[in-house]
Amino acid sequence: MNCAVCGNELLCDRAVFHCSCGVYLHAHCWNNHVIQAHQPEFEIGVVNLSGEFEVRSAKENTEATSTE
Repeated sequence: MNCAVCGNELLCDRAVFHCSCGVYLHAHCWNNHVIQAHQPEFEIGVVNLSGEFEVRSAKENTEATSTE
């Protein structure tokens, strides 16, 4: 069995992630898979001294604008 992201073999007795979409991945390939395959919405920002999150930029939802 091979990793869906990098294509290398998934070795016995090593951590393997099984995504809800059905693919198997190396632990170090997980972030690449989630960002490329599922493209979650996210915001980029900073935490101020009060512990509040301040948005600097956000990924726009391209599906909502394309279905109009």
